[in-house]
This record gives sequence, C-alpha cells and structure tokens, in this order.
Amino acid sequence: MANLFDTANAPEGMPSAITVAAFVQWKLALITADYPNDLYTVEFICRLRGGTTTEFIVSSTVSGDDYLFTLDGSEALTAGDYNWQQVVTQTSTSYKILLESGTVKVVADLNTESADLRSHAAIMVDKIESLLVGKADADVSSYSIAGRSLTKMTFQELIQNRDYYKREAAKEANDAALAAGKGGSSTIKVRF
Repeated sequence: MANLFDTANAPEGMPSAITVAAFVQWKLALITADYPNDLYTVEFICRLRGGTTTEFIVSSTVSGDDYLFTLDGSEALTAGDYNWQQVVTQTSTSYKILLESGTVKVVADLNTESADLRSHAAIMVDKIESLLVGKADADVSSYSIAGRSLTKMTFQELIQNRDYYKREAAKEANDAALAAGKGGSSTIKVRF
C-alpha cells in the first residue's frame, strides 16, 4: 500500500468521503493541460445539504504540474452530506469558471464521544419506538394549561411514521449492501 501522506501518492480527484479531524489529500493532474497551475487556481467549495450555510473551502497548492488539495484535520468540519463545486480562477483577471460538481460525505470521527453514525431514518425509528413505549404506559392526546394547548401525535400516527422510517432504514441498508458488492433484498439467488 502506498503512503498516503506522501504527495506523490495523492489520489486523483475529490474523494467520496472525508473523515472529520483526519488528514486527507488529493490532486488534479488531468486539468493542467488546459489550466496550467502558474496561470490558474482551483478550489473546491463544499456546502452541507439541506439549505444551510455550513460550508468549507479547499484551495489548491502547486505540486509540480498538479493542483494539490489538503485537509490537515484541524478544520472544524460538520459530519453530513455535502455538494461540492470545483471552481477554476484565472489569476490575471479573477474570472471564475465552474468546472465540475459532485457530492462528498463527511463522516464523523469515531474518537468523538458524541458521534452517532446511524442514519436519520435509524435514529427516527428508535425515537418513535421510545415514544410508543411511553404511550403504552399512560398518555393523553392533548391538554391545555393557562390558555395554551398541546396536541400530541396519536398512537396510529406514530405507528405510520415508524413504519415509514423503517422502510427508509431498510432501503439504506439495501443500498449499502449493493454498494459493497453484497446481494440486496431484491437479489435472487440460485443454486445449481
């Protein structure tokens, strides 16, 4: 295995996943024919999905003829799914061109105590099931105190939401199995 701290071994292109507080580097060698690094700069602008303003920007440095991008692990990254844009800037004019776009997953650091690596759907299944247990003991659907009222979800609404999130969690697990090259729930196995 190549030493990934060595810039000569930096993989080509934006990685599909980045771990919070971990070192990662990648390079772009294929675009230098059209955009030589003495006349242009390149940066990756990454924004957390969901309409937030949470983002991080990775600017290029020159490594021979390549553009090199490095996150040293000191950046305050938030775990989640990000959209990224690769922007080329012409140094002489400051004109910018969007060259490419894609997605990257920022993964929580397992050394962080508060890291919950479950998906949103899996978290919601657990939360709704804990509400159902509480409803089974004793509950009221609505009440009013000092002119303010509160209406809780009914038992049937909680069951419907739990079932929805269970299907989402099962789909995520199936997609992960297929991505890992394992058979998913729709795989038909035949023995001869």
